[in-house]
Amino acid sequence: MSSGSPSRLLDPAIFPDLKDKIEQETQVKDALTQIVQKLEATNSYAQGLLSRIHATPANIVNPGLLAEVELEVKKEIEIIKELSDYASQHPYYKYNQKWSWTMNHVLFTVILCGFLGGMATETKPGEFGRLLTPDDISEILQVPVNVKDRDVFHITIEEYLTALTMLCDELSRLATNSVTLKDFDQAVQIQSFVKELFGGFLLLNLKNDPLRKRVDGVKYAVKKTEEIVYDLTVRKLVAPPGDASSSGEMVG
Repeated sequence: MSSGSPSRLLDPAIFPDLKDKIEQETQVKDALTQIVQKLEATNSYAQGLLSRIHATPANIVNPGLLAEVELEVKKEIEIIKELSDYASQHPYYKYNQKWSWTMNHVLFTVILCGFLGGMATETKPGEFGRLLTPDDISEILQVPVNVKDRDVFHITIEEYLTALTMLCDELSRLATNSVTLKDFDQAVQIQSFVKELFGGFLLLNLKNDPLRKRVDGVKYAVKKTEEIVYDLTVRKLVAPPGDASSSGEMVG
């Protein structure tokens, strides 16, 4: 065989075919990136609105603030539909890393808004709403959860749990700022909730290493809020746990 003749061991069509496949995958990734960037921008604005809770006592949180956040969530729902329609045309687990981080933050935004009394959760002035479930999230965002029988865009249980760990971090920060605002009752409510949520995490047998590490980190949020409530109790700014006379007003 002369050096100039093609090898019988190599099909000359292999690399042009691979080149076409790589270009197709690049086009898919670029399209997903553009949609996800729109979603990130909208969600960042919503989170910026929610950050105002750190400077506002719970009993005077403006319902208009939550309404503004809900308006941004509606915009996110439209973008998520666009993302779902496009992503569902391609293998889920081949591309889901393109949007998973962003969806963690979207879920966190929705869960925090609901916990503060938005997203149609029932609440009273000065009290929190409730923790939205995966089914609640699915209904709000109009996206299925934990789909196993078909290859479509969906919210994973891991994304929901990651959002809950983010909620714990945010609430532990809110507990500190609540004390600064002399909203002691809110700090006590946060401590109780974070501790209860961590107890729920302990029931899970997590195999996902990054998620397990995030859940392990929740213990620091628990410790931080416990220290805050302990200090308030020692200073007689709140009644001891279990005391029905617990109050956010200074005693004595």
